[in-house]
Amino acid sequence: MWIRKFVAPAATVIKTRSTKPVIIVGICNACHPFFTGQQKFVDTAGRVDKFQQRMVKTQAAQAEAALRKKKR
Repeated sequence: MWIRKFVAPAATVIKTRSTKPVIIVGICNACHPFFTGQQKFVDTAGRVDKFQQRMVKTQAAQAEAALRKKKR
């Protein structure tokens, strides 16, 4: 085993032991949301927008139900 390059999209180069000369990966700890704490949405067909609209409707309905219950 020799010291080889591990290349990630965030221009991160990590030296590691491997039999392959270069390892290219799609995501690393420098850009992964779990390690960075940043959340990224990959929205296909508006799924995130639809979900957020449902959440707003649900929260509004819950608030209205709480007001009705309070008036009783």
